[in-house]
Amino acid sequence: MNLLPKSSKEFGSVDYWEKFFQQRGKKAFEWYGTYLELCGVLHKYIKPRERVVLDKGTLDAVLTDEEEKTLQQVDRMLAEVGRVLQVGGRYLCISLAQAHILKKAVGHFSREGWMVRVHQVASSQDQVLEAESRFSLPVFAFVMTKFRPVPGSALQIFELCAQEQGKPVRLESAERLTEAVRERQQYAWLCSQLRRKAGLGSVSLDLCSGDTGEPRYTLHVVDSPAVKPSRDNHFAIFIIPQGRETEWLFGMEEGRKQLAASAGFRRLVTVALHRGQQYDGMDSVQAELSSRVMELAPAGMPPQQQVPFLSVGGDIGVRTVQHQDCSPLSGDYVIEDVQGDDRRYFRRLIFLSNRNVVQSEARLLKDVSHRAQKKRKKDKKKQRPADTPEDLPPALGQSVDKSYLCCEHHKAMIAGLALLRNPELLLETPLALLVVGLGGGSLPLFVHDHFPKSCVDAVEIDPSMLEVATRWFGFAQSERMKVHIADGLDYITSLAGGEARPLYDVIMFDVDSKDPTLGMSCPPPAFVDQPFLQKVKSILTHEGVFVLNLVCRDLALKDSVLAGLKAAFPVLYVRRIEGEVNEILFCQLHPGQKLATPELLEMAQALERTLRRPGRGWDDTYVLSDMLKTVKIV
Repeated sequence: MNLLPKSSKEFGSVDYWEKFFQQRGKKAFEWYGTYLELCGVLHKYIKPRERVVLDKGTLDAVLTDEEEKTLQQVDRMLAEVGRVLQVGGRYLCISLAQAHILKKAVGHFSREGWMVRVHQVASSQDQVLEAESRFSLPVFAFVMTKFRPVPGSALQIFELCAQEQGKPVRLESAERLTEAVRERQQYAWLCSQLRRKAGLGSVSLDLCSGDTGEPRYTLHVVDSPAVKPSRDNHFAIFIIPQGRETEWLFGMEEGRKQLAASAGFRRLVTVALHRGQQYDGMDSVQAELSSRVMELAPAGMPPQQQVPFLSVGGDIGVRTVQHQDCSPLSGDYVIEDVQGDDRRYFRRLIFLSNRNVVQSEARLLKDVSHRAQKKRKKDKKKQRPADTPEDLPPALGQSVDKSYLCCEHHKAMIAGLALLRNPELLLETPLALLVVGLGGGSLPLFVHDHFPKSCVDAVEIDPSMLEVATRWFGFAQSERMKVHIADGLDYITSLAGGEARPLYDVIMFDVDSKDPTLGMSCPPPAFVDQPFLQKVKSILTHEGVFVLNLVCRDLALKDSVLAGLKAAFPVLYVRRIEGEVNEILFCQLHPGQKLATPELLEMAQALERTLRRPGRGWDDTYVLSDMLKTVKIV
């Protein structure tokens, strides 16, 4: 039997109330909660000897719409509240805080110079479940404190208190207070939907710091309908180690589904920890999250069920922000060191406009990682945080392992050199290479160090990135490697139109788009326009290879890009990077260069044998031929 009104207007209807009590009979019904549910907030703001105006749902029932007659009646009611209260007295109003009611109450009392606080009424898990039949909206208490009028003063105080014992947060305006209340209402609605049914699709939310309002945790709710229910597999929380939230298993929806299925729980909530926040360890994080994540539990979970907290290695990982700055072109960015699953440290460049994407990455040398681990263990014994910049790996470019390529798409791009004729001779013959997009510099640096006859031109539009690459990633220019600060479009156009046109054996595009609204984040669309591709062709040698890192989620746009490349370059191979959106495209000029997969592998193996010669410093875990096994010919 549904007794709730179809609209708020019915609260003001005599017929509705007559019908309500006829259907309800003699059974008691407490709107917005019983005394036991409200006593916490009531005792916080009301003392036994005080005369306070207490309103439980009356404002909601009277303010059924925003018609002039209704608003005048509410004005008279609130004016009487102000008349009967002495200075320092409170109007405590229990309400669902719908938008029009919040707007009226906050607006009225703030204009009168009162302090305005909105306090969310906390409920236990049992109370929440019992209340499901009543409302999906949370209950709030408006706490309006009467101040003595100060002539000429424009002071307005707005506060939000999210829990009964929580510290109130001061907000700058009525609009911000309204927005904060709306966020909590949306969260409550989401929780009610998650409690009622599974399989809502991709659900994610941020939990913010009560002190600063900054995001502190990002949660993703993943349901696994195929998992057969049992007593102990209803619900679990997975804490993603700091710095690993960008990995496919944790950072992509398909990866999280795989993680949830392998964990064997009906519902798994993954939790990512934000950079810039302080965390004291797994126990502290678990204590902080326990009550909040229980609101996301699935239907059918037994009462008092213990919910396990899972992680990799049992801790929250290590993340150290070594440097943070703002580039006029790329925006805010950070340089951070994180610990990988093999206990080695990795240095990363992250653009905060796309904080879940690693822009550049380099592995730190073993001795640096070893010192960092020893320091961390020592700090644990001292019970002091170990993520201060002076305690973790040094911020020197010399600490970078230049022989190791972290990014899978960079490994595939390097494997494209095997498409050149006579790859086994690449160490003895000149190799002219153009790289558009510097980032941390690991791609051009790798070519420079492993191919002693190479001459590398790197083009980077953002001068800040050259400083980042040099200071933090061990990059250095030389006689064989020059960086040109220029727009890649302009640079190639200038080369193509010059009288002494240079020719490159290899041209690589690894450049991101600064426009997040596009379905293609790498490269910018202008880099694959047909007129520009003709300019690229004009500076490529007859047997050269053009290598492009493509990141495109728009399937129609991707098909268009591939068609355009095929029109310009008759030979086109595609190598998809497993677990990522990246696809590496290898383009060549003449149909006679097209090779079948066995031939590609043979050429890759020939180049690899050359690079593995003693003293070359080649990383044995990097197998060039593996990069070309799954190449698709377009």
